[in-house]
Amino acid sequence: MSAARELAISELRERIAALEGRVAKRKGCLPFGVPDIDDMLPGGGLAYGALHEFAGGGLGTVDGAAAALFAAGVAARTKGKIVWCLKRPDLFMPALAQVGLHPDRVIFAESDREEDVLASMEEALGYGGLGAVVGEIVRLPMVSSRRLQLAAEKTGTMGIAVRRWRRQTEANDFGQPTASTTRWRVSVMPSEALPVPGIGRARWLVELMRSRAGECAEFCVGACDEQGRIHIPSGSGDRSHSAGRSKHPA
Repeated sequence: MSAARELAISELRERIAALEGRVAKRKGCLPFGVPDIDDMLPGGGLAYGALHEFAGGGLGTVDGAAAALFAAGVAARTKGKIVWCLKRPDLFMPALAQVGLHPDRVIFAESDREEDVLASMEEALGYGGLGAVVGEIVRLPMVSSRRLQLAAEKTGTMGIAVRRWRRQTEANDFGQPTASTTRWRVSVMPSEALPVPGIGRARWLVELMRSRAGECAEFCVGACDEQGRIHIPSGSGDRSHSAGRSKHPA
């Protein structure tokens, strides 16, 4: 082998190593820090390198505010910049900051069409080095969700699809199958009672509608705090688990 060819191969190997280092996969899971929830998820938390879906329930089905805050709290606990892809620039940043996701961490990618939102999500997931990629979408076809799942697997970045509908009838699309690893529905509940007059911490009913190789469940939780953490209020008896799926230990 000539010296020139050896040098070219050596340089190519160095470039490949540099690229692999830039998009090094983040493995493992992001735990909620709530044993009742983490024990229901294979691996003990939300998997990196996977797509997760969040949607509003109850009276918040259309606006999806609770689901967006829940997703923001999850993203806040990851490391790195967050890319948030959307069509409607109506996010209230002070509310996101209250659940731990500060504006200096968020890069917004605004598009006119939903197809462009999905394309932006896929490109950001494939880039690597991000804490999470969030996308606000109405419909999530199986082919699109599979592309997002594969892009997330490639780099180890967490993908989050926040399902936001314009009208109640569109929420029926949430029942269609997707390639998402988990699927969640978040509904607003009365806030926690305080021993004095005032408004207590917001509460959500968080339903784990689907967990690949795991069980379904529902939890009454205290909403995300300033560090993106949730908790199960003491004495809460609002959790139930559906039967029929094997539970994988952490």
